[in-house]
Amino acid sequence: MTDQDLAHRKQLLRTAARGRRRDLDPAAREAAAGRLARRFVEALPAMCPGPGPQVVAAYWPHGSEIDTRPLLATLHAMGHLCCLPVVVARAAPLAFRRWVPGAALRPGALDIPVPVDGAQVTPRVIAAPLLAFDEDGYRLGQGGGFYDRTIADLRAAGDLVVAGVAFEAQRVDAVPRDGHDQRLDWLITDAATRILRDS
Repeated sequence: MTDQDLAHRKQLLRTAARGRRRDLDPAAREAAAGRLARRFVEALPAMCPGPGPQVVAAYWPHGSEIDTRPLLATLHAMGHLCCLPVVVARAAPLAFRRWVPGAALRPGALDIPVPVDGAQVTPRVIAAPLLAFDEDGYRLGQGGGFYDRTIADLRAAGDLVVAGVAFEAQRVDAVPRDGHDQRLDWLITDAATRILRDS
C-alpha cells in the first residue's frame, strides 16, 4: 500500500468515525464519561504498580470526544497530579501543563483549551483521545500526529503507560497504520478495559 493509499483510507475512516461519535445520545455520553472514569481509576494501580501519586495526562474534551473531566476531577481528589496537553508547534511533540480544578483555561492551538498557568510536567500515564481503535491496540487520531510523536519521544526517554480512552462504539475491525503509529498499552472505554502491552 502506498503512503497516498494509506492516507486516503485513514481519512475515510476519520469521516465515518466522527459521524458515529456525533450520533451518540447526550444522556448516554454523560453516563459513559462516569463509567470511563471509574474504569480508569480501577485500572491505574495495575498500570503503575507501587505507592505514591502519579502524573496523569488527560485532555479537555473537544467536539464529540468522550468527556474526561470526571476522570480528571476524580484523579485530583485522589491526590494524583493531573495535566493537559499543549500543542507547541505543528511538527513538535506535545507539552503538558499541570491542571487543578478551577484552573483558568484559554483556547490553544486547534482551539483546544489549555491551562493559562501551570508548571510543565512529564506524565507517567497518558489518557489519549482517539477517533477509532481496534483490538490490536492501534488508535486513529485526528491526523496531526501529535500523540504519536509525543508517545514515541516519552517512551524513548523513560517509562510510560498510554491508555486510549473512548466510547466502546468507536471500535473498528482494523485501523490502517504504518511504522509511525504507536500501539497503546491499554484501551479503556465506557464498557470494557483491555490490557494490550506485552508482559
